[in-house]
Amino acid sequence: MGLENALSAMRRLPPHAVEANLSALVELSPELTEELLANVDQPLAVANDPKVDKPFLLCDYNRDSDSYRSPWTNEYFPPLEDGAQPPAKLRALEVRLHEVFGMYREQYYEGGVSSVYLWELDEAEFGGCFLVHKAGDKEGKKGLLSAGYWDAIHVFEVRSADAGAANTTYNLTSTVLLYLESKSGAEGGGFSLAGSLTRQVEEERPTKEGHVVNLGRLIEDMETRLRGTLNEVYFGKTRQVLSALRTASSEIAPTNAKSKQTSLMQEMMKRQSMRATHQSALSGDTVLKPSTVLEES
Repeated sequence: MGLENALSAMRRLPPHAVEANLSALVELSPELTEELLANVDQPLAVANDPKVDKPFLLCDYNRDSDSYRSPWTNEYFPPLEDGAQPPAKLRALEVRLHEVFGMYREQYYEGGVSSVYLWELDEAEFGGCFLVHKAGDKEGKKGLLSAGYWDAIHVFEVRSADAGAANTTYNLTSTVLLYLESKSGAEGGGFSLAGSLTRQVEEERPTKEGHVVNLGRLIEDMETRLRGTLNEVYFGKTRQVLSALRTASSEIAPTNAKSKQTSLMQEMMKRQSMRATHQSALSGDTVLKPSTVLEES
């Protein structure tokens, strides 16, 4: 199986089972392991930094061997002596971005976990990623979800022509992984909604604004577009299907009601006729059938 066929299969398999599907493909084609891991976005996992007792997200961008670097302490867990780390200047920017995007996540997501990781690049000034994981809370505002998550993965490259350039180029690739599963109750069955969406943009921003401001605005604009597209494609389509079901039900309901009314009237007439026949038999009267009446007239 080639890489193109493997990626095509992943696009057609259920998005919420991406980890199991990826594991199966790796078993089928071990030679594609590195390329598949680099090209397939997986749901973000959460770990805890024991030194500060704070959560951070695990991904391929903060992994070295089997250890993951924490943005809080810049240390690897499990401990790794020679793990890759950003230089001091880049680490200072990473700490600042991690703090700022943490506030952004609280404002927009009202909870969840976020992490920022930066690294050096040969052909660019530096690269980095901003990750957000928001799990579906069973005890949420309406308590309607049984499971779910929203994962936002923003990977960016920063390039500037020279130190005094008026503009800096930012290349951003953003992916959202969405999975929702509702509870099944007495009023109706549950439903499952899963999907992913990837968009890419390259823009020039004023260098004087600084990387924190430029990246913040760029990612905020991208997330707004992604949310709008997801609302239109996934939730809009779901509303359309439900509306069609309600319309069909409302058209069927009057027909059923009319049929029940007709059956009820026929049953009532039948019982009245039987009661009249029984009373006539008790009084000794002759009950003429419609055919008899016609013959006598």
